Amino acid sequence: MYLEHFGLDQPPFKITPNQDFFYPGANRGAILDALVYAIGSGEGIVKVVGEVGTGKTMLCRMLESRLPDSVEIIYLANPSLPHDEILYAIADELGLKHAGQRPTQVIRELQNFLIDRHAQGHQVVVFIDEAQAMPLDSLEEIRLLSNLETGSSKLLQIILFGQPEFEQHINQPQIRQLKERITHSFDLRPFSRAEIAEYLTYRMRAAGYRGPTVFSQGALKLMHHASRGLVRRVNIIADKALLAAFSDNTHDITAKQVKAAIRDSGFERSKSALIKRVATVFALAALVAVAWLGKAYLPTPAQPAQAVAAPAAIAAPPVAAPVNPLQARLDASREWLKKQNGAHYTIQLSTSPVETAEIELQRIQFQAKLAPEQIFIYPTTASSKPVLAILSGAFPSVNEAREAIAKLPSSLQSNQPLLRTFKGIRGEAQ
Repeated sequence: MYLEHFGLDQPPFKITPNQDFFYPGANRGAILDALVYAIGSGEGIVKVVGEVGTGKTMLCRMLESRLPDSVEIIYLANPSLPHDEILYAIADELGLKHAGQRPTQVIRELQNFLIDRHAQGHQVVVFIDEAQAMPLDSLEEIRLLSNLETGSSKLLQIILFGQPEFEQHINQPQIRQLKERITHSFDLRPFSRAEIAEYLTYRMRAAGYRGPTVFSQGALKLMHHASRGLVRRVNIIADKALLAAFSDNTHDITAKQVKAAIRDSGFERSKSALIKRVATVFALAALVAVAWLGKAYLPTPAQPAQAVAAPAAIAAPPVAAPVNPLQARLDASREWLKKQNGAHYTIQLSTSPVETAEIELQRIQFQAKLAPEQIFIYPTTASSKPVLAILSGAFPSVNEAREAIAKLPSSLQSNQPLLRTFKGIRGEAQ
């Protein structure tokens, strides 16, 4: 709609990764070069960490395009599988038949395949997205696969892409051996205000714009504050700001247009709201912890001593304490998790900050047409903040769980629901 107004050949700020718009600034280009070098050097395990919306998917696409044809890439978008399923998934991607084979047999077949590829001058690299969702035993399986090697080269290279909580995940003592095998670690940090300005100009030029800079300093300041430097948010706000400027019949994007874009995107962040939110999070997090752990042993306040006993009063009928719906849901979920087979699967539909969990539960219940007793929650953390993971269903096999995900409405599939094992959830919730 605004393309002709700004002299653009195509929209500059679509959130779908487009390699023509890859911005090499803000350490993205340097990380891409380093990843190409690490793979070319035959390094074993490499880790790339970035917050949601920092450009991990774009970096992954660029890396694929920069690697030579001699590098075969396996891409695992759903790593929340038990260790043997991870092994079978890699075998499937390589076209290896494994029906009825034990994991040890599959590993032997995989090693023979990789040796043949190595003899032909080929490398095999596994890209694992959303690595923070991997169960600990699956991470250990990845470490064991990295042991496949010749006398001088690794036969299988692994690139782990994860969110910041992945750092906490691999710091657990059970998988310290994996952490020691990581040869390179890269951090996709959010953009600074100056980098946002460069990024916007770069994308506008790549889309065909040839005029002067359209984003004012006031607009950049607001955009940096609302986006927190996250690329995806910057794109959303910038796209809406261009539309607002078109509606206002102006080529200058000021604070006015960016404010409208921020409001429309739901990215407003007032100081008072943030303070209230922090207070609410800690208060509700305490409630969640007490409800989950069953440690609501609050001391009874001491009563003042009475010199003369008061006459007995007629006892008032007991008043039932109000039921906290979140606590009731936590209690039911805890009992449900205890009863499940650890090797079976469930669907993690979403995660939600504690203070908005009830609203999110109602939304999922309505959209998925589920009864309240079909939705379960458990406390965990994301980016060091308390959140509730929202689950539904129990499935004995991966295929049944995947079929259930395929039947979810698109509004829930856009959350990228994950397959989780009950064993993994129990370990995470303890």
